[in-house]
Amino acid sequence: MEVIDNSLVEPIEIRMIRPSKFPVRYKLPSNSSELVNLKSSIKEHGLLQPIVIRPLDHGFEIVAGHRRFSACKSMRWRFIPSKIRDLSDKQAYEIQLTENIQRKSMDPIEEAEAYQKYVNEYGWGGVSELGKKIGKSEEYVSHRMQLLKLPDDVREKIVHNDLSVSQALELTNVDASMKSEFVDEIVGNKLTVKQIRIMKKKTKEETELYKPSPNKNSKTLNLVNKSNLALKITLSRIDDLIEDAHGIDPKQRVEMIKFLMGLRLKTHSMIDETIKFKKKFSK
Repeated sequence: MEVIDNSLVEPIEIRMIRPSKFPVRYKLPSNSSELVNLKSSIKEHGLLQPIVIRPLDHGFEIVAGHRRFSACKSMRWRFIPSKIRDLSDKQAYEIQLTENIQRKSMDPIEEAEAYQKYVNEYGWGGVSELGKKIGKSEEYVSHRMQLLKLPDDVREKIVHNDLSVSQALELTNVDASMKSEFVDEIVGNKLTVKQIRIMKKKTKEETELYKPSPNKNSKTLNLVNKSNLALKITLSRIDDLIEDAHGIDPKQRVEMIKFLMGLRLKTHSMIDETIKFKKKFSK
């Protein structure tokens, strides 16, 4: 970062230090495993790296090291080793954000929200400028911010690692009415990005082929649409199995592929039947 290091390092009384007014991460509860482990490490080895603070009116504000500060405060330290730097709000936020990214201590949603604040809430610069400041590409920053367009329940799955960022990004342009079905299939069956794209393509083709107007049979149509989606997912999986079958023993390959192709034709037939059935309720 393009910040001149004019810092001083010295112990500062903890009561003179307050948390950042621009936090990029959520506050950890005092009994969290991360904080408990950090306290144990500090007790055994001491504080190996001073926190970074900046002088403000009537004291100091943390720029980097909130977890270390919380751990030392909970152990009733009176002073804490601190690196004091004269920084603007924008510079302090950039340093705090960069540190957390380098430590990989933020989940993707925390990261996305931090980028959104920098660009939109605080108006400190665009995506391109932010990317340069934190050492990430413009595409990386944009993709992270796209995650905030997803519903809360989908974001929760990202936070808990039930859904990867690459899988989640495929959902950003899926119709809201279909998102929950897509998510259930992706998580339940561990679909790859390739499988998700095939599923999206088949759904789009079907939507363009036939677009029923809202009517009194909307609930029935919704069930039919779900059935159709399930069949398309099955078709996508069979296609992947056919591809995998090319790598098995040659003696069994032909018979296996023939069997899978039979299943594929039956599934196609079922999709056609679903479309015909749906037309009964579209008028």
